[in-house]
Amino acid sequence: MKKTIIIAAIMLLVAGTTSLDARTKKKATTKKAATSQVIYTGDIANKVIGYNGTTPLNITVKNGVIEDIEVLPNQESPGYLKRAKEKVLPQYIGKTVAEAKKLKADIATGATYTSEAIIKNIQMGLDQSKSTGSAKNKAATKKKATAKKGTKKRR
Repeated sequence: MKKTIIIAAIMLLVAGTTSLDARTKKKATTKKAATSQVIYTGDIANKVIGYNGTTPLNITVKNGVIEDIEVLPNQESPGYLKRAKEKVLPQYIGKTVAEAKKLKADIATGATYTSEAIIKNIQMGLDQSKSTGSAKNKAATKKKATAKKGTKKRR
């Protein structure tokens, strides 16, 4: 009798674990995979010059939101670069790509050229982001704009 109860308990335990495992797997597959993208601006913005040269960046975008902006090795003066990074980068972190593209970021006083180069790099990098919209959406927007032009009445 004790053996039967123990075997029954083990079978229930195994069945419950299998059922739970199947539900967990189902939830895991229904979740959307996080889309992450790192945009390197060294090639895109190679003509954007700060005070002492180019300021390449790595912009990390996850699910359409800017998570991190890393300033890569460059020739800018460390003090001015630090000032520009501390002022400019926090304005973009946490924003969606669309919000960041519309942002008129403040520049760091005393590090104007470096700040402007960082901002330009960010803007050019975000133009390359996958989450800025598909070509189909851009074409549709362009089509609507041209349709509006042609509907003006002449006097």
